[in-house]
Amino acid sequence: MRAIPLAALCAASVLAAAGAAGASNMIIGGGSAQECSDAAEKGRTDNRAVLACTTALEVETLNFRDRARTFVNRGVLQMRQRQFGAARADFDQASSLDPNLGEAYVNRGATFVGEERYKEGVEQIDKGLTMGVKAPEKAFFNRGLANEGLGDLTAAYKDYSRAAELKPDWPAPKTELARFTVKRP
Repeated sequence: MRAIPLAALCAASVLAAAGAAGASNMIIGGGSAQECSDAAEKGRTDNRAVLACTTALEVETLNFRDRARTFVNRGVLQMRQRQFGAARADFDQASSLDPNLGEAYVNRGATFVGEERYKEGVEQIDKGLTMGVKAPEKAFFNRGLANEGLGDLTAAYKDYSRAAELKPDWPAPKTELARFTVKRP
């Protein structure tokens, strides 16, 4: 087995117009689990990628961490397909296997944002951020979308700004920030 780094995935390009955003994933393993991870990392949205994840979960021998991460990867793929309930079920499975996997929480939060359940989204994203994630900029971006949906424009602006600060070459938070006008007292 070879280690696969945590891939900071962004479903924002697929979901931003619909009101949802980023995702992150991580696995260690090979075979179908590797294919699943690669698909999630490359931003795929096809059913074949989801099938690779399912095959890994049903056939491959994965330790609990790898299994949890494979659930995260499959959830990310399903979230990109706008199958929020199925994605959330996978994130639930991941966090039940590895309660310290922050990515499961921030991605669950992203599904809530995609469904315009903003308060629940903020709660899950906050929990994931406290646990630590490899791509916090995506969590801040998602939380910005949620805070904007809740009408808290100051918090949304701060979250988008934090996302842009953490990943200066990522255009999504800059696009959101461009819509704001900041008035100083």
